[in-house]
Amino acid sequence: MTHRDPPGIIAPHIPADAYRRAETTGAPIVVVVHHTDRTGRPLRHYLFPIAVAGAGVIGVFGLVAAFVALLDFAVHTAAAIGAAAGPIGVGGISLRLARGKST
Repeated sequence: MTHRDPPGIIAPHIPADAYRRAETTGAPIVVVVHHTDRTGRPLRHYLFPIAVAGAGVIGVFGLVAAFVALLDFAVHTAAAIGAAAGPIGVGGISLRLARGKST
């Protein structure tokens, strides 16, 4: 596990002899800070939203496919019933659901 200092600390430790020598001579202390953190966000931060969006797209596609299959089944059922039943009459008004072969 890497050591992490609280934010705002530039130099976590300056050796006492170097500090005293710089204090007596007036020489500046040069602190080199290596910054190895990456800039930007790593790719794994984008993976979860892309996975959720992909699952949503697949779910919507499946829902549309199921709805189209249900409509296809309903149309075939209505056509089969209409062909078998012949004309339907209600109150003197007759309705032919399917045309015969002769008309």
